[in-house]
Amino acid sequence: MEMDGKVVVVTGASMGIGEAIAKVFADEGASVVLLSRDASRAEAARHRVGHTDRTLAMACDVRNREDVDRALALTLHHFDRVDVWVNNAGVGIRDSVADMEAPTCRELFETNFFGTIACMQAVVPAMREEGGGTIINISSVAGHIPVPFMAVYCASKFAINAIGKGARLELKRDNINVLTVCPGYVRTEFGEHFVANRQGTVRPQSVRGVTTERVAQAAYRGYRKRKREVVVPWTMIPVIKLYQLFPGLVEWAMAKAMRNSREGKER
Repeated sequence: MEMDGKVVVVTGASMGIGEAIAKVFADEGASVVLLSRDASRAEAARHRVGHTDRTLAMACDVRNREDVDRALALTLHHFDRVDVWVNNAGVGIRDSVADMEAPTCRELFETNFFGTIACMQAVVPAMREEGGGTIINISSVAGHIPVPFMAVYCASKFAINAIGKGARLELKRDNINVLTVCPGYVRTEFGEHFVANRQGTVRPQSVRGVTTERVAQAAYRGYRKRKREVVVPWTMIPVIKLYQLFPGLVEWAMAKAMRNSREGKER
């Protein structure tokens, strides 16, 4: 298989996109390490992924650099190398900028942004030693288009987009590619794990979203082609371009969705 002999580490791998990415790489023959703050949930995901003879699960809180270094050291101890590191750990906030609590905002950035940086800084030396590798940062379409009541989450994803694309240029000479994956709305339990959830959504109820498997397959194809960025579904690409060219039009559509959401609740 294509990934035979390769070693992949996935943060936030106990559910959703992280678990799906772990399965795609494992199905292709890779040895996979699943990381999560909750070791028991990571272990459960490992058994759902299968290929237990070449997978590991362990606890790792990306907010703690010591945890990241320990997870990397154990990976190198078991498998001798890291070829792909997937930064998927993340949390969300649904709240207004005016009302959100500062500690909650900082908590989100500690995981989504600073956790990503900590993992990148930890794994780059190991990849340099092996002559190259790939870092995959799971961002969001919300890293291109700010969404009402999710502005802080969007800010963290805008930051991840910038860090990933800047680091990609810096690390080219080391044969390390940095891929940024930007899913639109995905059908996961992510919303159940928001650190704050005090507002409604502007997403129309008719939008069903893509599956985690589709995101994982898109990430895998982007890895194989050493791409800079992957947007999934592809239909979000024109929406991103439309926002870049005509932000007022997209903001009008979001304001309309907000009004419809409020009216629906009042009925």
